[in-house]
Amino acid sequence: MAEQLELILKEKEINPTAMRLLVLDYFLKQSSAISLSDLESDFDYSDRTTLFRTLKTFEKKGLLHSINDGNVTVYALCLDNCSEEFHADSHIHFCCNSCKKVFCLPKVKAPVLEMPLGFKMEKLDIIAHGVCNECK
Repeated sequence: MAEQLELILKEKEINPTAMRLLVLDYFLKQSSAISLSDLESDFDYSDRTTLFRTLKTFEKKGLLHSINDGNVTVYALCLDNCSEEFHADSHIHFCCNSCKKVFCLPKVKAPVLEMPLGFKMEKLDIIAHGVCNECK
């Protein structure tokens, strides 16, 4: 398993340190997006700054994407075709009003919007709010 984790990081041109391997393994086991605070509470032996830098490195290199639900920023694994130059995460995110988890819905594509002349859209964030399958 460690070799597979190293390969994933190397494919994204991320140096596979022990902490980065642990964080990647953690994300691969998640069913919903997680916040820095969530990560920090499960990594008692690491400091917040190291975890934050790891998240930002993963995001910059196209391994994670961030979602801001208006209250907190959470992170989820990117699709395989994301890179440092291009994030292909134009999908709907779902925030459960009950458990507060944020889920990626990659099969639900974001609508294509036509921008007015002079506007260049760089990112579209759509967050649906409601109750997830586990809570209903």
